[in-house]
Amino acid sequence: MSEQKEILFARTLEQVKQKAKEQNNCISKEQVKEAFEELDFSEEQLQMVFDYLKKHKIGIEKPVDLDDYLTESEMDYLEEYRKELALLEKVGDGEKEAIILSAMAGDAQAQNRLIQIFLPQVMETARLYTGQGVYLEDLIGEGNVALTVGVTSLGAFEHAREAEGALMRMVMDAMEDCIVENMQESDKDKKVAEKVNKVAEKAKELANELHRKVTAQELASESGMSLKSIKDAMRMSGFAIEDLERES
Repeated sequence: MSEQKEILFARTLEQVKQKAKEQNNCISKEQVKEAFEELDFSEEQLQMVFDYLKKHKIGIEKPVDLDDYLTESEMDYLEEYRKELALLEKVGDGEKEAIILSAMAGDAQAQNRLIQIFLPQVMETARLYTGQGVYLEDLIGEGNVALTVGVTSLGAFEHAREAEGALMRMVMDAMEDCIVENMQESDKDKKVAEKVNKVAEKAKELANELHRKVTAQELASESGMSLKSIKDAMRMSGFAIEDLERES
């Protein structure tokens, strides 16, 4: 596949995923085929796309059961949270639109009511993002924060439906940002662990040769590692590298 086609493929795939999210995390085979029509995919290539979508909890023709992707503790949390949300007063479509319009006009009471109305939707959206390294409770929390901030910034929109779509986009963006930050933090933690382990292994080798703990300077001289990287590893480990002398 040429670079240009790869870019088109990646862009199209994101569009398909976005379309699925707008349709209760479900998409039809016909919609997928139509989306990738320009790439002239074979049936085998399209099947690979279907398999990818299924792995990302996107149903083909019918929605997947998102609860299947939750841990037992997340299921327990979700059950209790649903009970709390069930106590909130329900509103019809007409009343909801009126509340959105009032919130758009800056009515603080309407904005607070709008938060309550959209809490169940935030919960359901969070279920779409489970299994990506962030707890369901944290995803809901991030979504609720975005919702609380978002209801105060709807004045720029002309129509209620447009404002509603933008509000849920803010919620989804917040959850996606949370996942990305978690992945970056996990990657950072992994690199730190690798650095500490490398220094610890070298320190153990030298300590076995000398039959005693070694200093950072000795390890730097014998291993070829910089003194700074060794001291950084000592600090990151909380000075817990067994075979290295802690400087006084």
